Amino acid sequence: MQLTKVTALEAGPYGINVNSIAPGTILTELTYAARSKEEVERLIKELPERTALGRVGKPEDIANLALFLASDDSSLITGQVIGCDGGYHARM
Repeated sequence: MQLTKVTALEAGPYGINVNSIAPGTILTELTYAARSKEEVERLIKELPERTALGRVGKPEDIANLALFLASDDSSLITGQVIGCDGGYHARM
């Protein structure tokens, strides 16, 4: 978090925005490759129950946030660590 904030302060005068994405559990090919079939099935069943939105993330969720942060629509956003976890951390 602090690295994002400090870098944003240093880059800001040059017109550079600096933000970070803090993803939650994202189902990717690696999720399936690194775990047993049973463990993946358990994750798919249990993780949505732990998020405010009731679902697990997809790579597209992170990509869409990154695309937004790279666009002019986010020109006033800098120094932020943005969670993309379906509200998982909102329950903590």
